[in-house]
Amino acid sequence: MKQFQIPEFYRSPIISKVKAKRKLDDPRKKDFSPTIVDFGKVKFLISRHFGFCYGVENAIERAYRAIDENPGKRIFLLSQMIHNPDVNEDLVANGIQFLQDTSGKQLLDFDSLTKDDIVLIPAFGTTVDIEKTLASKGIDVQKYNTTCPFVEKVWNRSEKLGETDHTIVIHGKPSHEETRATFSRSAQFAPSVILKDIEEARLLAEYIKGKKDLQMFSEDFSGRYSANFNPSDHLNKIGVVNQTTMLASETQEITNYLRDVMIEKFGEVDIKNHIADTRDTLCYATNDNQSATFGLMELDADLGIVVGGYNSSNTTHLVELMETKYPVYFIKGEKEILSASKINHFDIHTKELVSQLNFLPEKETLTIAITSGASCPDSIMDKVIHRILEILDVTTSLEDIYVK
Repeated sequence: MKQFQIPEFYRSPIISKVKAKRKLDDPRKKDFSPTIVDFGKVKFLISRHFGFCYGVENAIERAYRAIDENPGKRIFLLSQMIHNPDVNEDLVANGIQFLQDTSGKQLLDFDSLTKDDIVLIPAFGTTVDIEKTLASKGIDVQKYNTTCPFVEKVWNRSEKLGETDHTIVIHGKPSHEETRATFSRSAQFAPSVILKDIEEARLLAEYIKGKKDLQMFSEDFSGRYSANFNPSDHLNKIGVVNQTTMLASETQEITNYLRDVMIEKFGEVDIKNHIADTRDTLCYATNDNQSATFGLMELDADLGIVVGGYNSSNTTHLVELMETKYPVYFIKGEKEILSASKINHFDIHTKELVSQLNFLPEKETLTIAITSGASCPDSIMDKVIHRILEILDVTTSLEDIYVK
């Protein structure tokens, strides 16, 4: 796989040592068991797959290249490059300005842009309308377009589904940049609707089976279906694609459920004419990180730590998985660990930053399961580990640690 040139400060000594060993031991990346890093007083179970994925490294490389190649020019990011505060803060420190926030709210008016400005499209991609607006101002939107190739793969699959007269069902968070971008494209090719979870899939099934008044569709899926969508005509032949950072297991659950609904309505023999096989739209990095988290959870630990941006979808799903086994603390960086007895962490259920006292059990030897999202630099993961070593007064050198 391609090696990207990203700033050295995103890398780290401990994680680099861990990844180098795993690359040597498991070059095909088929072993999802965690790496054990033993400092004596504390043992870390580090997920087999975590941190920057292909799409994120590609986006960061292009962003810094834009800075290097355009001295003196105004450089804008359409919205956050990726959902990590440290990465975005560093880009701002290098002079990049944001045009929108993550929900699409305008921070700077597009009318203020000129053809001499540089605009970067984030890894999530953007909508067709925004691309046209930028192009109409003479801005080259492709030169520094950092859209993840795996997001583009979903767009291409949507186009193919449209060519075969499928209605496109998108599993994603309706307000997420990637889902908005995918919907804007799929709606060009075919009738499209967004589902956020399995409950909404069950709701859609009521329309597929003709059990719910069609007049209610516009209310149940308000703002999440394409123009002229007709449930009675457009739900007889469907294909499911997803926001690439969703839980792969949930996307598959939705697909399997809708397939069973189609079998119930049309029969097994004719099922291929009513629902497409679209498993190939799942992002490999999302799959690997989630599979590695399951592998991590096969071992016992006193607690889990997930590192990443609080608005990161793929990171949030890692928290969802891990909290089924351990007490889990979702933190954006080492500064949230205030002491051996207090940590600030993000509660994904209340969407609030909360404080937890006595988060480290009083034990002679601690075991901590740790991972990070696809938009989290290794250097932040490294700093979190160093912070825990610091508050536990562990002085073992990097050279002396045991990596298994």
